[in-house]
Formats: sequence, structure tokens, C-alpha cells
Amino acid sequence: MKSETGLTLVDTHAHLDFSQFDADRGEVLERANHSGVTQVVTVGYDLESSRQALALAREHEGVKACVGVHPHEAGKVDPGFLSELEELSQAPEVVGIGEIGLDYYRDRSPRATQREVFKQQLELAARLNKPVVVHDREAHSDVMSTIREWATGLVTADEDSRGPLGVMHCFSGDQRMAEELFKLGFYVSLAGPVTYAKADRLQALVGRLPLERLMVETDCPFLPPVPYRGQRNEPAHVRLVAEKIAEIKGLSLAEVASVTTA
Repeated sequence: MKSETGLTLVDTHAHLDFSQFDADRGEVLERANHSGVTQVVTVGYDLESSRQALALAREHEGVKACVGVHPHEAGKVDPGFLSELEELSQAPEVVGIGEIGLDYYRDRSPRATQREVFKQQLELAARLNKPVVVHDREAHSDVMSTIREWATGLVTADEDSRGPLGVMHCFSGDQRMAEELFKLGFYVSLAGPVTYAKADRLQALVGRLPLERLMVETDCPFLPPVPYRGQRNEPAHVRLVAEKIAEIKGLSLAEVASVTTA
């Protein structure tokens, strides 16, 4: 998509395959373009949604896909799931492996199974040399220990040929966690919650983090920013996330857009 505003924003995490977009998916993408969003990464959470993400990326200009199994779905996978993810990942429209990780808040899959499926997909990403999109809810310690072991091994084995390893989406950790992620080769991504009135801790943290290691996302249809709370979120609203970061850091929207897109 070509921006009509001069801005170049990327919504790095969306779920365009969800039924909430069935009635107006094309219009949603048009509104994103009008807001300066030139690319949207639509992210799978199981095999079927990963297939749909790839189909949407093939259908719509400016849409890319990630494929992966979310921790909620980890208990449902069959032994062949990695082979299918690997096959899907061969498509040029697939830019990463995700959404993968751990969720100890909902606990919809056994924790041991979540950890095993997470590790398997990290190893798949390493074989394919693709970045990962990591989900972490109430599981900071186990997520970090898993990433630490994986990333350290990769750096030791093949430091020169690897780019950034991935992004911690909808970041909810602290400064120490963010700094370790940066050292390991990760970015952190911010979504609608950074705009919320009671997000003082997150906003203060954003003020201290380097802009060049931040990304922006919507996680739509979830987590709508102010003033859309209670409504369906959509990629156009990622501009509001970027605007809030600009406000916090005393920068222009154009600068935040340029750096996070780069």
C-alpha cells in the first residue's frame, strides 16, 4: 500500500482473519492507508488462522503474514504441525513465526505443553532464519529463560549471518526485561494500552526505552487505543499508538513513524 499522508507506519501485529472483519475487510485496509499505514502484518495463532493469514497476504497489497501456534492452542496440535508451519513459511509473504510463546494468565493449555510447543517453534524459526513474534502474559520468567537459552545458542553458532531475532509483542515487562531483550536481538512492540489513562508505568518506561528498538501494533481486533476503547480495533488506529509514543518522547509523529517502520 502507498501512503496517502506521507507517513509510513507499519501495524506489526494484526489478526485480519478474525470474523470481526468479514463484513468490511477491504474498507478496513483502505482506512489504514488513509492513516499512513503502508504495511500490516497479520498473525496466525493456529494452523487454520496461519493458512488464512497467508491467503490474506496474497490477496491484499501491503499485507504480510506470520504463521505459528499460540500458547492457547498448544494443547491441540498434532505431531505434524511443525511440518505444515515449515511448508507455509516457504511463501515469500511470510515474514516471521508467530504468534508463539507462553500464557499463564488464561492457562488454556497445560504449561508444560506450552513450553514444549514454544521451544519447537523457536527451533523452526532458527532453521528457517525467520524472526519470531512472542506472546507473553503472566509468564515473564519462563519466557525469558526460554528465549535466553535459545538466542544465546544462536549467537554462538552463527552470529554473523543473523538479523534481529524477533519482537515481544504488546510488551508488558519492565526496563530490565526490555534491556535484556535488546541485548539478545529483540525488539519490543507497543499497542493500545500505552494510550490508556492508567498506564503511567508503561508510559514512563516508554520514555526511557530507545526509539530504534520499538515497534507499533494494534493486536486488532483487540486492545483499541483511546478514544476507541470498547470498540473493534483496526490497523488505522496504530497511528494513535505512534502519536502517544511521540508525545511521551517529545518527538514528531513523522520521526516515530520513520524509525519504527525502519
